[in-house]
Amino acid sequence: MTTLPTIAILGAGSMGGAILSGLLSPTVTVTGGIRVTNRTEAKAAPLRSPVVTSLALENTPEANLDAVRGARIVLVGVKPAMVPDLLREIAPALAPDAIVVSVAAGVPTATMEAIVPGVVLRAMPNTPAVVGRGVTGLSAGSRATAEHLALAQALFETIGEVLEIDESRIDALSTISGSGPAYVFYLIEQLTATAVGMGFTEEEAATMVNGTFLGAAELLVASGERPAELRRRVTSPKGTTERAIAVLEAADLRSVFDRATSAALARARELAAG
Repeated sequence: MTTLPTIAILGAGSMGGAILSGLLSPTVTVTGGIRVTNRTEAKAAPLRSPVVTSLALENTPEANLDAVRGARIVLVGVKPAMVPDLLREIAPALAPDAIVVSVAAGVPTATMEAIVPGVVLRAMPNTPAVVGRGVTGLSAGSRATAEHLALAQALFETIGEVLEIDESRIDALSTISGSGPAYVFYLIEQLTATAVGMGFTEEEAATMVNGTFLGAAELLVASGERPAELRRRVTSPKGTTERAIAVLEAADLRSVFDRATSAALARARELAAG
């Protein structure tokens, strides 16, 4: 069981909604309840429940202020460009012991600390959080203690695994686990197209490729082995897989991934610089 203090989620979009789902797990108790905000009643209404106070800005212009009053953890889930203005809005209403955690890319803790008087942290979850299989990078601001980090880690562990890292590495993390699901989907997309090109139907190709990626990932986790070792076991000497792997190695996929992640990192730094 996980017990967490009162939580406010400002901007319960796809990621905020995923985190909310994790908090609503039967194994999680949020003492004092959960408050969430959205711009419209259409988005706010479906989230409302006996344990979730869901507020719409179109009905209650001060919804963000109402949500953060008395909250120990304040999760900022709005778009990066909106973060500074939102922090200025809520700063007067924050409890003295509130921990502000932003999931916005490109907004450093120094920017947040210039606006918010208390503790700030930065988190970078990825989209598998929606199914409870996320990987979240968590970085502390200069005022955060081990206790603050532990609380935030407990929150993000409701949607998957957590890596506590120095903020200097969080943009690099975003190029691996943040953007990583897109790389995996792209590989699945291309291998599926190849299967269709070999004469399989879309449905047959999806069964083969999706099932193979899922099964391989689960085997990797369950076995505790390194990927290279599991690859070796599938690759019989002078066999078909060995021939295919030789073609992939000739394409120098390592270099391709190096260049792709470097491009993503350069863009992350551009966004952070404004």
